[in-house]
Amino acid sequence: MRLYLGIETSCDDTSCAIYSPEEGVVAYRTAAQLDHAKYGGVVPEIASRTHMKTLLPVYETVMEEASVGPGDLAGIGVTNGPGLTGSLLVGLSFAKALAYGSGIPLAGIHHIEGHILANAIDGPMETPAIALVVSGGHTQLFSVERPGRYGFLGGTRDDAAGEAFDKIGKILGLPYPGGPSIENAARGGNAAAFDFPRAMRNSGECDFSFSGLKTAVRLKVEELGALSSQVVADVAASAQEAIVDALALKSVMAVEKTGTSRFYIAGGVAANGRLREVIRERVGNAGAEVSWPPIGYCTDNAAMIACASWYHLSAGRGDGLDLNTFPRGELVSWA
Repeated sequence: MRLYLGIETSCDDTSCAIYSPEEGVVAYRTAAQLDHAKYGGVVPEIASRTHMKTLLPVYETVMEEASVGPGDLAGIGVTNGPGLTGSLLVGLSFAKALAYGSGIPLAGIHHIEGHILANAIDGPMETPAIALVVSGGHTQLFSVERPGRYGFLGGTRDDAAGEAFDKIGKILGLPYPGGPSIENAARGGNAAAFDFPRAMRNSGECDFSFSGLKTAVRLKVEELGALSSQVVADVAASAQEAIVDALALKSVMAVEKTGTSRFYIAGGVAANGRLREVIRERVGNAGAEVSWPPIGYCTDNAAMIACASWYHLSAGRGDGLDLNTFPRGELVSWA
């Protein structure tokens, strides 16, 4: 059985996983950082320092649960960007040291590709396909010819959808992160209570914009003054519906433009139940079958990185010890 170690430290979650193309995920652990909630967002310095404390124990736990040592690994995959530079460096330095000391092949993995290939953890993706990657830092549509062959179809011009959730949650006084908090509040709200904007609706492009929505919510909340729990629920439901509607609209457009019959959602916002419901209905009506990863593989995780490393290394694409991090960078084809 071939075993691949994945390491993910691109933001504030410290994650390690062992993946086998024959057996799937053999062991997987993620240590979440809870200190950031009181700041209303991730503090890069705190994140990187916490990774330094937690990465080794998380790695040791995963290796113990899988009952393997470094010599049993066929390869190592590590996220080397995009992300917070300090956090990325912790994971990459650890992966390099392990690869050098044990003579194990190393592959740097683009964080976005990891999210896309989270859909391949429990079985191969059906391609060609379209993937909507939607998270706190990214909102992008890609064509996926096959793993390793990607085409950019469109993305956000400003805020990512997950960032909009977080900022709107903060405006409403909801706990961080905003996505789950807004989804919970929205369950008791009326999604038609407020008509928030869907930017770029008629642009003809598969691009998104969410900064205007954030501003519209802020102005509405300032206008309303003191908010009852019901008004908070109504604003949350209306804002969530605006985000979901925009994502679904552009997803349908991408399916219609390409004629693709398979559609995948990936990223942390893919855990949103309303998004999955609307995308499945509207993209399905456009002629594409919709899938998404299990909830545990939607947010940042090392299982997706380990899976991606198998695709890279089995195709003969690896990296040397001169591999570096990058805070920003587009996903490009390598196969």
